[in-house]
Amino acid sequence: MTQEFAVDDRQGWLSLMASADEAKLTRLWQDYGASPEFQWLRAPEAGGVMVRGRMGGSGAPFNLGEMTVTRCALTLEDGTVGHGYVQGRSKAKAEIVAKIDALMQTPVADDLRSRVLTPLAQARQAAKTARAAKAAATKVEFFTLVRGED
Repeated sequence: MTQEFAVDDRQGWLSLMASADEAKLTRLWQDYGASPEFQWLRAPEAGGVMVRGRMGGSGAPFNLGEMTVTRCALTLEDGTVGHGYVQGRSKAKAEIVAKIDALMQTPVADDLRSRVLTPLAQARQAAKTARAAKAAATKVEFFTLVRGED
């Protein structure tokens, strides 16, 4: 597994879940089967954020456009706080992300990592590999014949 898909730190697992296919995330979460008791700190709500970009990654920032994001925050009975931020308007996905985020900070993290996050990371890597293979199939190699005038 590449560093890009690491699920050992909070930033990694939140990034992985935010970009994961909602149906796959939901299925893995349901198969895990342990939904914790929690209290909402912030119920799921959708809103807009401004996406900024840079030319070449180092140029001056500019406003690219707006994107819809759903966010929520919850606390488990032991006081652990989980956050969920996902693209789009899926309140259910944001809730699942927040629950997993909170549980990943508890002793069940290793089991949750192996049963939910690792399969998501493997699916993400497989999709990336498939995209790369599809792009490579259309690659055009240009070459120049040496002319005898030199």
